[in-house]
Amino acid sequence: MAAPSEGGSKDELKTHFGTREGTYKLMPLSEYSKPSRVAYNGQTNTPVKVSFVKSNDGNGSATDRICFNVGRELYVYVYKGVKKAVDLTKPIDKRIYKGTLPTCHDFNQHYVTSDSVLLLVGFTAGQVQLIDPIKKEISKLYNEERMIDKTKVTCIKWIPQSPNQFLVSHASGQMYVYNEELPCGLAAPHYQPFKSGEGFSIYTCKTKSTRNPLYRWIVGQGAIHEFAFSPCSVYLAIVSQDGYLRVYNYNSMEVIGTMKSYFGGLLCVSWSPDGRFIVTGGEDDLVTVWSFHERRVVCRGQGHKSWVNVVSFDFYTSCVCDDMGCDFNGSEEDYHSSRHCHTKESVQKNGSDSNRNSLDGNGLNITSYRFGSIGQDTMLCLWDLTEDIIKQSAGRSRTSISTLSNSASCLPRCNSLPNSQKRNSIGNDVSAHAEGNSNANTHQIQNAVMNATNKFATLSVADRKESQEKKEHKRNFSLASRNTDKVNMLKSNHVKPVDDSIKLLGTLSCPRLDEVPILEPLVYKKIAQERLTSLVFREECLVTACQEGLVYTWARPGKGVHEG
Repeated sequence: MAAPSEGGSKDELKTHFGTREGTYKLMPLSEYSKPSRVAYNGQTNTPVKVSFVKSNDGNGSATDRICFNVGRELYVYVYKGVKKAVDLTKPIDKRIYKGTLPTCHDFNQHYVTSDSVLLLVGFTAGQVQLIDPIKKEISKLYNEERMIDKTKVTCIKWIPQSPNQFLVSHASGQMYVYNEELPCGLAAPHYQPFKSGEGFSIYTCKTKSTRNPLYRWIVGQGAIHEFAFSPCSVYLAIVSQDGYLRVYNYNSMEVIGTMKSYFGGLLCVSWSPDGRFIVTGGEDDLVTVWSFHERRVVCRGQGHKSWVNVVSFDFYTSCVCDDMGCDFNGSEEDYHSSRHCHTKESVQKNGSDSNRNSLDGNGLNITSYRFGSIGQDTMLCLWDLTEDIIKQSAGRSRTSISTLSNSASCLPRCNSLPNSQKRNSIGNDVSAHAEGNSNANTHQIQNAVMNATNKFATLSVADRKESQEKKEHKRNFSLASRNTDKVNMLKSNHVKPVDDSIKLLGTLSCPRLDEVPILEPLVYKKIAQERLTSLVFREECLVTACQEGLVYTWARPGKGVHEG
């Protein structure tokens, strides 16, 4: 259990932390885990993920349910939030799988009643299961014989505009669209081209009768780690091991924009409540904010000491302004009642910055965004993205990109980060990428490579094995998969392959560190012993999970009072 203090040494676990709106407190009685609470070795298992769904009983009262996976087990409980303790010996449903491990899951938010919910579960062997954890009558298996894809399911979500369809991504770098009412074929599917573009191809199945999968997407190079639909359900953001964020219009299957990580793969992605920004995190230890309608990097967040596993916008804590003034606590209705996403064309039509912030013509303007991130370093970071940073980055993008600076002595800072060593490390990385052939720069490049290699010290045994296979890619600041034949040919001709990330460095898709503002975390706290794997913002709390199999509830200011 965490030490009961906010102060103390750096390695001390925190049970509370302060923000502008007050103090967040860990609720020990609201902890979820395996009923036995036996020590769990999470080093070789899949990340612990958390999903929520809310149902109404018809009398105006709502019931929350939580699902989480631990090793080869899957649990579903009634979630009582910060108000009441939970009885871990009485789950709604518990499942133990053999030969495969659950990796991710998602509730269908459209088909929910007091006595029935639909839950999708993805597995390491590539299969997908559909269950009803309440009635326990429904149990369908997709890709059962692994004819469609044999690799791990990395992300699974119901498609917002089509409640009976869902999207599944795999470590193979492919995504599949399923209809939950259709069967899968008995043989491996045959595909025909449907649409293609830069960095992606889409196929349909050649069958006499309609079967799953309806579509196959091949995106980028390497594994697809996560995808997310925009608040308006029209756009799809995808992050991959090749370090790219790709944003598509899901209906037209057209690329809207792309962004490249500073180096390494991108592991997570999240949309802002109004669809104006996308935040990503990954193997460069940074969080990156990308403007959807301006197609540019707004800022990067520096704070984590290792890979960023999850990023998420807080829909409930933003500075929302109307004609009467500002309020720091936005309501859920303000966000979910407006289903409008800003596009580049709509911004140009509206013109002013104030119109850019408008949610849906309802008089509300978001002037400050809150988002959080968690990582392999066991740290929770909370960040505030304010209008001054957004405007500052707009000015820099008009000047810095065209006139590249080779000096990183002055980086714009926001808030305060008690981690000067991390700042020095990032400064070395900037210098390492600067142009010039001096001995000092050569020494800095060597230090940057050593720093990138040393980051693996925080990884698990299983992750270290994977990192060793990608050691050469890490040194080149890219973990994208390569064409073996082409690389061998280049080696035989004694020609060094050119990394695409180096070509993009200094462009709007991947600006240098001194070309965009550097955001520093409002909160930077160690909250777990094992790497963090889930972060969910709720109205009265935020929920975190770690690889140890523990799911914690952190009460928002004024909400942390347990009832009997």
